[in-house]
Amino acid sequence: MESLDVPLAPESTFVRMRKGYSRSRLQLEPAQRPTWGRSSRGSWMRSVGSLLLVMLAPTLVISTTVAISAFQGSLSDFLKAALQDGLISVVWSNWPCFSLKSTGVFALWVLFQGILFRYLPGPIHDGQRSPAGHLLTYRTNGLNAWFVTHAFAAALCYFGLLDPAFIPKNWGGLVLTMNAAGLLLSVLAFIKAHFRPTHADDRKFSGSIFYDFYMGIEHNPRLWGDFDLKLFTNGRPGIIAWTLIDLSNIAYQYEIHGRIDPNIVLVTILHAVYVLDFFVNESWYLRTIDIAHDHFGFYLAWGSFVWLPSMYTIQTQFLGLYPTRTSTFHQVVMFSIGVAGYIIFRAVNSQKDRVRRSNGDCSIWGNPAKVLVASYKTSDGQSHQSLLICSGWWGWSRHANYFGDLLLSTAMCALVGSSKCLIWFYAMFMTILLVHRCIRDEARCSAKYGPVWEDYCRTVPWRIVPGIW
Repeated sequence: MESLDVPLAPESTFVRMRKGYSRSRLQLEPAQRPTWGRSSRGSWMRSVGSLLLVMLAPTLVISTTVAISAFQGSLSDFLKAALQDGLISVVWSNWPCFSLKSTGVFALWVLFQGILFRYLPGPIHDGQRSPAGHLLTYRTNGLNAWFVTHAFAAALCYFGLLDPAFIPKNWGGLVLTMNAAGLLLSVLAFIKAHFRPTHADDRKFSGSIFYDFYMGIEHNPRLWGDFDLKLFTNGRPGIIAWTLIDLSNIAYQYEIHGRIDPNIVLVTILHAVYVLDFFVNESWYLRTIDIAHDHFGFYLAWGSFVWLPSMYTIQTQFLGLYPTRTSTFHQVVMFSIGVAGYIIFRAVNSQKDRVRRSNGDCSIWGNPAKVLVASYKTSDGQSHQSLLICSGWWGWSRHANYFGDLLLSTAMCALVGSSKCLIWFYAMFMTILLVHRCIRDEARCSAKYGPVWEDYCRTVPWRIVPGIW
Protein backbone atom coordinates (compact mmCIF):
# COMPACT_ATOMS: atom_id res chain seq x y z
CA MET A 1 0.00 0.00 0.00
CA GLU A 2 1.69 3.21 -1.14
CA SER A 3 0.54 6.04 1.08
CA LEU A 4 -0.81 9.40 0.01
CA ASP A 5 0.60 12.51 1.65
CA VAL A 6 -1.79 15.27 2.66
CA PRO A 7 -1.21 18.48 4.65
CA LEU A 8 -1.24 18.07 8.42
CA ALA A 9 -3.50 20.04 10.68
CA PRO A 10 -1.77 22.14 13.36
CA GLU A 11 -2.48 19.57 16.06
CA SER A 12 -0.08 16.63 16.17
CA THR A 13 -2.66 13.86 15.95
CA PHE A 14 -3.50 10.91 13.84
CA VAL A 15 -7.07 10.16 12.91
CA ARG A 16 -8.61 6.72 12.65
CA MET A 17 -11.56 6.30 10.34
CA ARG A 18 -12.84 2.77 10.73
CA LYS A 19 -15.06 0.94 8.30
CA GLY A 20 -18.62 2.16 8.61
CA TYR A 21 -17.69 5.51 10.16
CA SER A 22 -18.67 8.73 8.46
CA ARG A 23 -16.04 11.42 8.02
CA SER A 24 -17.59 13.33 10.90
CA ARG A 25 -17.10 10.51 13.40
CA LEU A 26 -13.39 10.63 14.09
CA GLN A 27 -11.40 9.11 16.90
CA LEU A 28 -8.44 11.29 17.84
CA GLU A 29 -5.35 10.07 19.61
CA PRO A 30 -2.00 11.70 20.37
CA ALA A 31 0.52 11.06 17.62
CA GLN A 32 3.80 9.69 18.87
CA ARG A 33 5.30 8.45 15.62
CA PRO A 34 9.02 7.93 15.32
CA THR A 35 10.98 9.17 12.36
CA TRP A 36 11.11 6.75 9.47
CA GLY A 37 13.25 5.71 6.53
CA ARG A 38 15.60 2.92 5.60
CA SER A 39 17.37 1.23 8.51
CA SER A 40 20.66 2.99 9.18
CA ARG A 41 22.54 -0.19 10.11
CA GLY A 42 23.39 -3.13 7.94
CA SER A 43 24.38 -6.68 8.80
CA TRP A 44 26.99 -9.12 7.60
CA MET A 45 24.28 -11.04 5.74
CA ARG A 46 23.25 -7.90 3.89
CA SER A 47 26.88 -7.16 3.10
CA VAL A 48 27.51 -10.62 1.66
CA GLY A 49 24.20 -10.59 -0.20
CA SER A 50 24.92 -7.17 -1.71
CA LEU A 51 28.38 -8.23 -2.86
CA LEU A 52 27.01 -11.39 -4.44
CA LEU A 53 24.28 -9.47 -6.27
CA VAL A 54 26.78 -6.96 -7.64
CA MET A 55 28.86 -9.83 -9.03
CA LEU A 56 26.10 -12.22 -10.09
CA ALA A 57 23.61 -9.83 -11.70
CA PRO A 58 25.91 -8.82 -14.61
CA THR A 59 26.90 -12.48 -15.01
CA LEU A 60 23.23 -13.45 -15.33
CA VAL A 61 22.56 -10.76 -17.94
CA ILE A 62 25.56 -11.80 -20.04
CA SER A 63 24.71 -15.50 -19.67
CA THR A 64 21.11 -14.84 -20.74
CA THR A 65 22.29 -13.00 -23.84
CA VAL A 66 24.58 -15.90 -24.79
CA ALA A 67 21.85 -18.48 -24.07
CA ILE A 68 19.47 -16.72 -26.48
CA SER A 69 21.96 -16.06 -29.27
CA ALA A 70 23.97 -19.31 -29.18
CA PHE A 71 21.72 -21.89 -27.50
CA GLN A 72 18.27 -21.03 -28.93
CA GLY A 73 17.15 -19.76 -25.54
CA SER A 74 17.74 -23.12 -23.84
CA LEU A 75 19.08 -22.69 -20.33
CA SER A 76 19.64 -26.43 -19.99
CA ASP A 77 21.89 -26.53 -23.07
CA PHE A 78 23.74 -23.45 -21.88
CA LEU A 79 24.29 -24.91 -18.41
CA LYS A 80 25.47 -28.23 -19.85
CA ALA A 81 28.03 -26.42 -21.97
CA ALA A 82 29.08 -24.26 -19.02
CA LEU A 83 29.57 -27.32 -16.80
CA GLN A 84 31.49 -29.13 -19.50
CA ASP A 85 33.71 -26.34 -20.81
CA GLY A 86 33.49 -23.72 -18.07
CA LEU A 87 31.27 -20.65 -17.88
CA ILE A 88 34.00 -18.21 -18.90
CA SER A 89 34.98 -20.33 -21.90
CA VAL A 90 31.38 -20.65 -23.13
CA VAL A 91 30.65 -16.95 -22.74
CA TRP A 92 33.99 -15.90 -24.25
CA SER A 93 33.62 -18.14 -27.30
CA ASN A 94 30.08 -16.92 -28.03
CA TRP A 95 30.40 -13.25 -27.16
CA PRO A 96 31.10 -10.60 -29.81
CA CYS A 97 34.13 -8.37 -29.47
CA PHE A 98 33.91 -5.01 -27.76
CA SER A 99 32.52 -2.52 -30.26
CA LEU A 100 33.39 1.15 -30.43
CA LYS A 101 30.28 1.64 -32.55
CA SER A 102 28.03 0.22 -29.83
CA THR A 103 29.79 2.29 -27.18
CA GLY A 104 29.46 5.46 -29.21
CA VAL A 105 25.79 4.87 -29.98
CA PHE A 106 25.00 4.18 -26.32
CA ALA A 107 26.86 7.31 -25.21
CA LEU A 108 24.90 9.39 -27.73
CA TRP A 109 21.70 7.70 -26.53
CA VAL A 110 22.26 8.67 -22.90
CA LEU A 111 23.31 12.19 -23.91
CA PHE A 112 20.22 12.58 -26.10
CA GLN A 113 17.93 11.40 -23.30
CA GLY A 114 19.69 13.72 -20.86
CA ILE A 115 19.07 16.71 -23.14
CA LEU A 116 15.40 15.80 -23.52
CA PHE A 117 15.07 15.28 -19.75
CA ARG A 118 16.58 18.68 -19.03
CA TYR A 119 15.00 20.85 -21.71
CA LEU A 120 11.73 19.34 -22.95
CA PRO A 121 8.67 21.09 -21.49
CA GLY A 122 6.41 19.23 -19.12
CA PRO A 123 4.18 19.77 -16.08
CA ILE A 124 5.82 20.32 -12.70
CA HIS A 125 4.79 17.99 -9.88
CA ASP A 126 5.74 17.54 -6.24
CA GLY A 127 7.19 14.24 -5.15
CA GLN A 128 6.55 12.57 -1.82
CA ARG A 129 8.22 14.05 1.23
CA SER A 130 11.58 12.46 1.98
CA PRO A 131 12.50 11.01 5.40
CA ALA A 132 14.34 14.27 6.19
CA GLY A 133 11.32 16.35 5.20
CA HIS A 134 12.38 17.56 1.75
CA LEU A 135 9.59 18.05 -0.78
CA LEU A 136 11.16 18.08 -4.25
CA THR A 137 9.62 19.13 -7.54
CA TYR A 138 9.99 17.26 -10.82
CA ARG A 139 9.37 18.10 -14.47
CA THR A 140 7.45 15.10 -15.82
CA ASN A 141 8.20 15.29 -19.54
CA GLY A 142 8.67 11.57 -20.11
CA LEU A 143 5.74 11.19 -22.51
CA ASN A 144 7.10 14.01 -24.67
CA ALA A 145 10.54 12.39 -24.56
CA TRP A 146 9.09 9.03 -25.65
CA PHE A 147 7.32 10.53 -28.68
CA VAL A 148 10.29 12.68 -29.70
CA THR A 149 12.65 9.71 -29.40
CA HIS A 150 10.51 7.35 -31.47
CA ALA A 151 9.77 10.00 -34.10
CA PHE A 152 13.48 10.78 -34.38
CA ALA A 153 14.38 7.08 -34.67
CA ALA A 154 11.69 6.59 -37.33
CA ALA A 155 13.05 9.55 -39.31
CA LEU A 156 16.60 8.17 -39.16
CA CYS A 157 15.36 4.80 -40.43
CA TYR A 158 13.25 6.40 -43.17
CA PHE A 159 16.18 8.38 -44.57
CA GLY A 160 18.51 5.38 -44.39
CA LEU A 161 20.67 6.76 -41.61
CA LEU A 162 19.82 3.99 -39.14
CA ASP A 163 19.29 0.28 -39.69
CA PRO A 164 15.91 -0.61 -38.11
CA ALA A 165 17.49 -3.88 -36.88
CA PHE A 166 20.57 -2.12 -35.46
CA ILE A 167 19.87 -3.07 -31.84
CA PRO A 168 19.68 -6.89 -32.16
CA LYS A 169 22.56 -6.88 -34.67
CA ASN A 170 24.78 -5.10 -32.14
CA TRP A 171 23.17 -6.46 -28.97
CA GLY A 172 26.28 -8.09 -27.51
CA GLY A 173 28.33 -4.92 -27.71
CA LEU A 174 25.45 -2.85 -26.37
CA VAL A 175 25.04 -5.15 -23.36
CA LEU A 176 28.76 -4.87 -22.57
CA THR A 177 28.57 -1.08 -22.83
CA MET A 178 25.42 -0.89 -20.71
CA ASN A 179 27.10 -2.96 -17.99
CA ALA A 180 30.13 -0.69 -17.97
CA ALA A 181 27.95 2.43 -17.89
CA GLY A 182 25.74 1.07 -15.11
CA LEU A 183 28.75 0.18 -12.98
CA LEU A 184 30.39 3.56 -13.62
CA LEU A 185 27.21 5.42 -12.65
CA SER A 186 26.97 3.36 -9.45
CA VAL A 187 30.56 4.23 -8.52
CA LEU A 188 30.03 7.92 -9.23
CA ALA A 189 26.82 7.94 -7.17
CA PHE A 190 28.69 6.30 -4.28
CA ILE A 191 31.48 8.91 -4.44
CA LYS A 192 29.06 11.82 -4.81
CA ALA A 193 27.11 10.69 -1.76
CA HIS A 194 30.25 10.94 0.36
CA PHE A 195 31.68 14.22 -0.94
CA ARG A 196 28.96 16.23 -2.72
CA PRO A 197 25.55 15.14 -1.42
CA THR A 198 22.49 17.04 -2.58
CA HIS A 199 20.66 16.59 0.74
CA ALA A 200 23.11 15.38 3.36
CA ASP A 201 20.37 14.80 5.94
CA ASP A 202 18.67 12.26 3.65
CA ARG A 203 21.72 10.02 3.37
CA LYS A 204 21.82 6.59 4.99
CA PHE A 205 25.07 4.90 5.97
CA SER A 206 24.81 1.27 7.04
CA GLY A 207 28.42 0.72 8.06
CA SER A 208 28.86 -1.71 5.16
CA ILE A 209 30.55 -0.50 1.98
CA PHE A 210 28.99 -3.30 -0.04
CA TYR A 211 25.44 -2.67 1.19
CA ASP A 212 25.76 1.09 0.76
CA PHE A 213 27.12 0.63 -2.76
CA TYR A 214 24.29 -1.73 -3.69
CA MET A 215 21.31 0.01 -2.06
CA GLY A 216 22.67 3.55 -2.28
CA ILE A 217 23.38 6.34 0.18
CA GLU A 218 21.77 9.46 -1.27
CA HIS A 219 18.00 9.58 -1.48
CA ASN A 220 17.59 12.12 -4.28
CA PRO A 221 20.97 12.96 -5.86
CA ARG A 222 20.72 15.93 -8.20
CA LEU A 223 23.04 17.71 -10.63
CA TRP A 224 22.88 21.33 -11.76
CA GLY A 225 20.13 22.06 -9.30
CA ASP A 226 17.15 20.18 -10.70
CA PHE A 227 18.57 17.29 -12.78
CA ASP A 228 17.30 14.39 -10.69
CA LEU A 229 19.58 11.39 -11.27
CA LYS A 230 17.11 8.90 -9.86
CA LEU A 231 14.15 9.90 -12.02
CA PHE A 232 16.36 10.26 -15.11
CA THR A 233 18.00 6.86 -14.68
CA ASN A 234 14.78 5.06 -13.78
CA GLY A 235 12.55 6.81 -16.26
CA ARG A 236 14.51 7.60 -19.41
CA PRO A 237 17.35 5.56 -21.02
CA GLY A 238 16.15 2.08 -20.04
CA ILE A 239 12.38 2.31 -20.19
CA ILE A 240 12.27 4.39 -23.40
CA ALA A 241 14.66 1.88 -24.96
CA TRP A 242 12.25 -0.94 -24.04
CA THR A 243 9.88 -0.24 -26.94
CA LEU A 244 12.72 0.63 -29.33
CA ILE A 245 14.33 -2.74 -28.60
CA ASP A 246 11.02 -4.49 -29.30
CA LEU A 247 10.49 -2.65 -32.58
CA SER A 248 14.05 -3.33 -33.67
CA ASN A 249 13.57 -7.04 -32.99
CA ILE A 250 10.41 -6.99 -35.13
CA ALA A 251 12.50 -5.52 -37.96
CA TYR A 252 15.15 -8.17 -37.33
CA GLN A 253 12.58 -10.97 -37.53
CA TYR A 254 11.36 -9.63 -40.85
CA GLU A 255 14.91 -9.29 -42.19
CA ILE A 256 15.88 -12.85 -41.22
CA HIS A 257 12.65 -14.75 -41.80
CA GLY A 258 10.80 -12.57 -44.29
CA ARG A 259 7.70 -12.29 -42.14
CA ILE A 260 6.36 -10.74 -38.95
CA ASP A 261 4.43 -13.17 -36.76
CA PRO A 262 1.49 -12.04 -34.58
CA ASN A 263 3.15 -13.22 -31.35
CA ILE A 264 5.96 -10.65 -31.42
CA VAL A 265 3.50 -7.90 -32.38
CA LEU A 266 1.14 -8.73 -29.50
CA VAL A 267 4.00 -8.87 -26.99
CA THR A 268 5.26 -5.52 -28.25
CA ILE A 269 1.78 -4.00 -27.91
CA LEU A 270 1.54 -5.09 -24.26
CA HIS A 271 5.03 -3.75 -23.59
CA ALA A 272 4.15 -0.46 -25.27
CA VAL A 273 0.93 -0.11 -23.26
CA TYR A 274 2.88 -0.65 -20.04
CA VAL A 275 5.59 1.85 -21.02
CA LEU A 276 3.15 4.51 -22.21
CA ASP A 277 1.11 4.09 -19.03
CA PHE A 278 4.28 4.80 -17.07
CA PHE A 279 4.80 8.09 -18.88
CA VAL A 280 1.15 9.16 -18.96
CA ASN A 281 1.08 8.68 -15.19
CA GLU A 282 4.64 9.78 -14.47
CA SER A 283 3.48 12.06 -11.66
CA TRP A 284 2.07 8.96 -9.92
CA TYR A 285 5.47 7.25 -10.24
CA LEU A 286 6.97 9.98 -8.06
CA ARG A 287 5.14 8.42 -5.09
CA THR A 288 6.20 4.82 -5.66
CA ILE A 289 8.80 3.01 -3.63
CA ASP A 290 11.53 3.57 -6.25
CA ILE A 291 11.44 7.36 -6.00
CA ALA A 292 9.89 7.93 -2.57
CA HIS A 293 11.83 5.37 -0.53
CA ASP A 294 14.78 3.70 -2.26
CA HIS A 295 18.19 5.34 -2.21
CA PHE A 296 20.26 5.66 -5.37
CA GLY A 297 22.91 2.97 -5.74
CA PHE A 298 23.77 -0.05 -7.88
CA TYR A 299 20.26 -1.46 -7.41
CA LEU A 300 18.64 1.44 -9.26
CA ALA A 301 21.53 2.77 -11.37
CA TRP A 302 22.76 -0.51 -12.86
CA GLY A 303 19.28 -2.00 -12.74
CA SER A 304 17.79 0.77 -14.89
CA PHE A 305 20.72 0.94 -17.31
CA VAL A 306 21.16 -2.81 -17.77
CA TRP A 307 18.62 -5.10 -16.10
CA LEU A 308 15.48 -3.43 -17.43
CA PRO A 309 16.40 -3.16 -21.14
CA SER A 310 18.11 -6.55 -21.29
CA MET A 311 15.94 -8.81 -19.12
CA TYR A 312 12.50 -7.24 -19.66
CA THR A 313 12.82 -7.66 -23.44
CA ILE A 314 13.73 -11.36 -23.46
CA GLN A 315 10.45 -12.23 -25.20
CA THR A 316 11.10 -10.09 -28.29
CA GLN A 317 14.82 -10.92 -28.31
CA PHE A 318 13.85 -14.58 -28.59
CA LEU A 319 11.05 -14.08 -31.11
CA GLY A 320 13.24 -11.92 -33.33
CA LEU A 321 15.57 -14.91 -33.79
CA TYR A 322 13.17 -17.82 -33.37
CA PRO A 323 9.58 -17.03 -34.41
CA THR A 324 6.87 -19.18 -32.86
CA ARG A 325 3.40 -19.85 -34.19
CA THR A 326 0.55 -20.46 -31.81
CA SER A 327 -3.16 -20.83 -32.43
CA THR A 328 -5.37 -17.80 -32.82
CA PHE A 329 -7.29 -18.96 -29.74
CA HIS A 330 -4.09 -18.97 -27.67
CA GLN A 331 -3.16 -15.51 -28.91
CA VAL A 332 -6.61 -14.06 -28.18
CA VAL A 333 -6.83 -15.59 -24.68
CA MET A 334 -3.32 -14.59 -23.61
CA PHE A 335 -3.62 -11.09 -25.03
CA SER A 336 -6.99 -10.68 -23.30
CA ILE A 337 -5.45 -11.73 -19.98
CA GLY A 338 -2.73 -9.15 -20.52
CA VAL A 339 -5.29 -6.44 -21.26
CA ALA A 340 -7.32 -7.46 -18.19
CA GLY A 341 -4.18 -7.27 -16.07
CA TYR A 342 -3.45 -3.79 -17.34
CA ILE A 343 -7.03 -2.63 -16.72
CA ILE A 344 -6.82 -3.86 -13.12
CA PHE A 345 -3.39 -2.28 -12.67
CA ARG A 346 -4.60 1.07 -14.00
CA ALA A 347 -7.95 1.01 -12.14
CA VAL A 348 -6.25 0.32 -8.82
CA ASN A 349 -3.75 3.14 -9.22
CA SER A 350 -6.43 5.51 -10.52
CA GLN A 351 -8.46 4.97 -7.35
CA LYS A 352 -5.45 5.88 -5.25
CA ASP A 353 -4.77 8.97 -7.35
CA ARG A 354 -8.43 10.06 -7.07
CA VAL A 355 -8.33 9.76 -3.29
CA ARG A 356 -5.07 11.72 -3.12
CA ARG A 357 -6.34 14.54 -5.32
CA SER A 358 -9.62 14.86 -3.40
CA ASN A 359 -8.08 14.37 0.05
CA GLY A 360 -10.38 11.36 0.50
CA ASP A 361 -13.57 13.23 -0.39
CA CYS A 362 -14.62 11.10 -3.38
CA SER A 363 -16.55 7.98 -4.37
CA ILE A 364 -15.11 4.55 -5.16
CA TRP A 365 -17.36 1.98 -6.83
CA GLY A 366 -20.36 4.23 -6.13
CA ASN A 367 -19.72 4.58 -2.38
CA PRO A 368 -17.84 7.16 -0.31
CA ALA A 369 -14.16 6.31 -0.06
CA LYS A 370 -13.12 4.69 3.22
CA VAL A 371 -9.70 5.77 4.44
CA LEU A 372 -7.51 5.70 7.50
CA VAL A 373 -5.68 8.95 8.17
CA ALA A 374 -2.30 8.51 9.82
CA SER A 375 0.46 10.87 10.86
CA TYR A 376 4.19 10.41 10.73
CA LYS A 377 7.26 12.48 11.51
CA THR A 378 10.24 13.25 9.33
CA SER A 379 13.72 13.59 10.79
CA ASP A 380 13.40 17.39 10.82
CA GLY A 381 10.76 17.00 13.55
CA GLN A 382 7.82 18.02 11.36
CA SER A 383 4.57 16.04 11.35
CA HIS A 384 2.67 15.08 8.22
CA GLN A 385 -0.35 13.02 7.27
CA SER A 386 -1.06 10.21 4.81
CA LEU A 387 -4.25 8.51 3.66
CA LEU A 388 -4.51 4.72 3.65
CA ILE A 389 -7.34 3.59 1.35
CA CYS A 390 -9.45 0.63 2.47
CA SER A 391 -12.28 0.51 -0.07
CA GLY A 392 -12.61 -0.36 -3.74
CA TRP A 393 -9.66 -2.34 -5.04
CA TRP A 394 -7.71 -1.27 -1.96
CA GLY A 395 -10.31 -2.95 0.22
CA TRP A 396 -9.95 -6.11 -1.89
CA SER A 397 -6.24 -6.36 -1.08
CA ARG A 398 -3.46 -4.08 0.10
CA HIS A 399 -1.56 -4.38 -3.19
CA ALA A 400 -4.19 -5.15 -5.81
CA ASN A 401 -2.12 -3.25 -8.38
CA TYR A 402 0.52 -5.99 -8.05
CA PHE A 403 -2.11 -8.58 -8.99
CA GLY A 404 -2.78 -6.73 -12.25
CA ASP A 405 0.95 -6.41 -12.84
CA LEU A 406 1.42 -10.17 -12.41
CA LEU A 407 -1.40 -10.99 -14.84
CA LEU A 408 0.14 -8.67 -17.41
CA SER A 409 3.68 -10.03 -17.04
CA THR A 410 2.43 -13.63 -17.25
CA ALA A 411 0.54 -12.87 -20.47
CA MET A 412 3.63 -11.26 -22.00
CA CYS A 413 5.57 -14.48 -21.49
CA ALA A 414 2.72 -16.82 -22.47
CA LEU A 415 2.29 -15.07 -25.82
CA VAL A 416 5.74 -16.28 -26.88
CA GLY A 417 4.31 -19.79 -27.02
CA SER A 418 7.36 -21.54 -25.64
CA SER A 419 7.92 -23.67 -22.55
CA LYS A 420 11.59 -22.71 -22.30
CA CYS A 421 12.35 -21.57 -18.77
CA LEU A 422 14.17 -18.46 -19.96
CA ILE A 423 11.08 -17.19 -21.77
CA TRP A 424 9.21 -17.19 -18.46
CA PHE A 425 11.96 -15.36 -16.61
CA TYR A 426 10.16 -12.01 -16.66
CA ALA A 427 7.01 -13.41 -15.04
CA MET A 428 9.03 -15.32 -12.43
CA PHE A 429 11.19 -12.30 -11.69
CA MET A 430 8.18 -9.99 -11.36
CA THR A 431 6.56 -12.43 -8.93
CA ILE A 432 9.67 -12.47 -6.74
CA LEU A 433 10.16 -8.72 -7.08
CA LEU A 434 6.58 -7.79 -6.20
CA VAL A 435 6.33 -10.23 -3.29
CA HIS A 436 9.60 -8.88 -1.90
CA ARG A 437 8.51 -5.30 -2.57
CA CYS A 438 5.20 -5.99 -0.82
CA ILE A 439 7.00 -7.27 2.28
CA ARG A 440 9.51 -4.41 2.22
CA ASP A 441 6.87 -1.75 1.67
CA GLU A 442 4.70 -3.06 4.47
CA ALA A 443 7.64 -3.14 6.88
CA ARG A 444 8.29 0.50 6.01
CA CYS A 445 4.62 1.41 6.47
CA SER A 446 4.51 -0.39 9.81
CA ALA A 447 7.51 1.58 11.05
CA LYS A 448 6.10 4.80 9.62
CA TYR A 449 2.48 4.58 10.80
CA GLY A 450 2.58 2.20 13.77
CA PRO A 451 -0.86 1.30 15.24
CA VAL A 452 -2.73 2.85 12.32
CA TRP A 453 -1.02 0.43 9.96
CA GLU A 454 -2.06 -2.45 12.20
CA ASP A 455 -5.65 -1.19 11.99
CA TYR A 456 -5.35 -1.04 8.23
CA CYS A 457 -4.07 -4.63 8.02
CA ARG A 458 -7.01 -5.81 10.12
CA THR A 459 -9.41 -3.93 7.85
CA VAL A 460 -7.75 -5.24 4.66
CA PRO A 461 -6.26 -8.61 5.66
CA TRP A 462 -5.02 -9.82 2.25
CA ARG A 463 -1.81 -8.57 0.69
CA ILE A 464 -2.19 -9.31 -3.04
CA VAL A 465 -4.76 -12.03 -3.81
CA PRO A 466 -7.61 -12.66 -1.32
CA GLY A 467 -7.69 -16.23 -0.10
CA ILE A 468 -4.12 -16.89 -1.22
CA TRP A 469 -1.80 -14.26 0.31
